[in-house]
Amino acid sequence: MNITTPYLPLQRPAPAVTVTRRPDGVQIVECPIPPGAGPDSLANYMADSAARFPDRTFIAERGPDHAWREISFGAAWARSAAVAEWLIRNGAGADRPVFLIAGNSIAHALLMLGALRIGVALAPVSVNLALLDESYGKLRHAFNLVRPDIVFVDDGERMAPALTAIGAGLCTIVSAGRPSPVGKAVAFDALLEVAPGPEVAARAAAVTGDTVAKILFTSGSTGLPKAVINNHRMLTAAQGMAQAVAEPPDPENDPLVLLDWLPWHHTFGGNAHFNLVMRVAGTLYIDDGRPVPGLFEKTIENLREISPTRYSSVPTAYGMLVERLEEDQALRERFFSRLRLMAYGGASLAQDLHDRMQRLAVGTVGCRIPFMTGWGSTETAAVNAAVYWNSERVGLIGLPIPGASLKLVPVADKFEVRVRGPHIMPGYFGQPELDAAAFDEDGYYRIGDAVRWLDPAQPERGLAFAGRVGEDFKLATGTWVHTGALRVTLLESFEPFLRDLVIAGHDREAIGILAWPNLAAAARLAGLGADAGPEAIVADDTFRRLVAERLAGHNRAHPESSLRIGRMILLADPPSIEHGEITDEQYVNQRAVLERRADKVAALFAESPATDVLVG
Repeated sequence: MNITTPYLPLQRPAPAVTVTRRPDGVQIVECPIPPGAGPDSLANYMADSAARFPDRTFIAERGPDHAWREISFGAAWARSAAVAEWLIRNGAGADRPVFLIAGNSIAHALLMLGALRIGVALAPVSVNLALLDESYGKLRHAFNLVRPDIVFVDDGERMAPALTAIGAGLCTIVSAGRPSPVGKAVAFDALLEVAPGPEVAARAAAVTGDTVAKILFTSGSTGLPKAVINNHRMLTAAQGMAQAVAEPPDPENDPLVLLDWLPWHHTFGGNAHFNLVMRVAGTLYIDDGRPVPGLFEKTIENLREISPTRYSSVPTAYGMLVERLEEDQALRERFFSRLRLMAYGGASLAQDLHDRMQRLAVGTVGCRIPFMTGWGSTETAAVNAAVYWNSERVGLIGLPIPGASLKLVPVADKFEVRVRGPHIMPGYFGQPELDAAAFDEDGYYRIGDAVRWLDPAQPERGLAFAGRVGEDFKLATGTWVHTGALRVTLLESFEPFLRDLVIAGHDREAIGILAWPNLAAAARLAGLGADAGPEAIVADDTFRRLVAERLAGHNRAHPESSLRIGRMILLADPPSIEHGEITDEQYVNQRAVLERRADKVAALFAESPATDVLVG
């Protein structure tokens, strides 16, 4: 692409960093820019926006007739008072959380607002724990930790088997849809009919930064989910920290418009995005699509109607989106018409994918669109570091945002990174035994990731992600394989043929990979019909030849044993949410895939490879 093409100008600070190097090799990395201040209560953001822009659309969702149903800031704030009063009358509080098994919706938003404004803790979990896991093991674990009296669901009848299995029969089950045959059934609409009393204001005034706002659960990729305490202080601090390196909001003249599918039980969807919309008086359109085959068409349909000012998603979504944008001029013009920022998180974006998106932007609106990424976790209120400046390079986590302190501990040729700041959790809910292991002797949270400086002599260029500390392994030769960095390199080498992959080879002579094809790109490039199924695609001789050519090209460019791929298998069946291979946010769990597909791993390294194994 033409690298001289300018970016859309945004009013953001230049990258700023201080590095303190200790005699033991540890580095403390911080941002000299002061963080923004936040209120004591997260709900104050909503109160301010409702007062300033009462008629502006806050949340919009698709209704049964597929038309957009909207609720304004003023109406949402007023109705949340009724929800708050009902919660008070039914005994909810910071020590008696509300358990939520529901997708994103207006009703879900109103319940959250009602709880947040009076200091009631929320404990949302993924609906997939109730619908896809027939053992209900993770759902039961979360329920037993919280021990709620009130459970909110979007459909009581659909959730009945799960509610029965986890022992919710004595709970009040509030349903936004069909009533629950389990427990005491209450229609959500009944909450909106309650007249707020003076206790709502009194309870709101008592909320402090230490009040528990949410209990968010980790994905449980290495065991059962951990219950992460999110108090009001860490959530408002995170917003102020992020705003200090972001473009100042202009809610009067250029309000934020976000089309978002990320679930609210996850820190990026429920904290970074939902709280942002409250704070800057933006409009959130709930995307009923997902970046998976069969559902992404809903996202495309929504983008034909909604022109976002900011688009944020996972790399998989951009891989699917770029294919559609390249072939549809009307969609391109709608998508880029108001766009000021693109963002991705959770995994690294392939360089070629980044460049294709920017070529489309230049061809459509005449400039590149700033493309940022952030790095964080459930325990850190979504973001610790970010690329908040224009960068043509992917694979970075950026620099610490104001208020965050990173501790880099040398490990071989990289650093284990730890983090401290006002946005860090105070601990785990109901699991105090986990707290001691989570923090080091200086109070830094052990997040488990590794990083490298892009250029140690120029730290302002940022830190690059170097994988999960626990996922790297040694080959039989003793050579280390850094899976995070290798995954990024491989996705770039195979762009656009692969959707994602996992890396194997612990104590083996060479590296092997299991990979899922990008079905749409594979069918098009191999000359197959648009209705070709995954089994036909992975077995197609033309597609396999194209992938084998890319494999050979990667190995020529990367002959080192830590990067060279010995064998490869293309997978037809997608990663399974039910078995923990992929999260709701479309992040692949390498360990779970390798354990569940042990037969495929064995086939990779068999003495005589089968016909479905591509040999490098």
